Amino acid sequence: MPGKQAKILTSTQARSVARHLVEETQDPERNLVMFLLSYRAGLRASEIVGVTWDMVLDSEGEVQDFVELRDSVSKMGSGRVIPLHSELKEALVRLREHPKYEWRERDCTVILTMRGGPMTAHSAVCWFKRLYETLGIKGASSHSGRRTLATEAARNLSAVGASLRDLQDILGHKHLSTTQRYVEVSSKAKRGLIDSL
Repeated sequence: MPGKQAKILTSTQARSVARHLVEETQDPERNLVMFLLSYRAGLRASEIVGVTWDMVLDSEGEVQDFVELRDSVSKMGSGRVIPLHSELKEALVRLREHPKYEWRERDCTVILTMRGGPMTAHSAVCWFKRLYETLGIKGASSHSGRRTLATEAARNLSAVGASLRDLQDILGHKHLSTTQRYVEVSSKAKRGLIDSL
């Protein structure tokens, strides 16, 4: 990853973002899902705008426990199945119940513009940039949620019996070395690791 990496969000910042989206924006249900697709599912901006309802709904039209991200919307055909965090699942249920989506077909994108059409990846990148600027979170971008998920998940791997390879699959990276670059180094975590020996 050339250049400066996107800022990792603290849990306080993430809660502040969610609260702002729910309490102070025009389309709170959509906006919260958009943020959580980044922060809780680790999706890229282009993947966020490419997710369709049939990737998250079961055969009865209920939000399932995972998103089945297709190769067609993933970078370099890196389609994958990503378990849904409970916070994201609840937000998707609320969004699906919104009148704007009642009549939408299953192949409709989950994220719509204010006019009801599909959003572009560029628009999503700009949306995240404005969001973080509004909240004064310097250095954050559309990739911040993704890097935050990678870092937090990497720190919890052994606690849940997972491996870095599982995280690689969630993020859709071809190479493990790419996943490793996403994980933020922490002086406090390093100290804890040494002290645990």
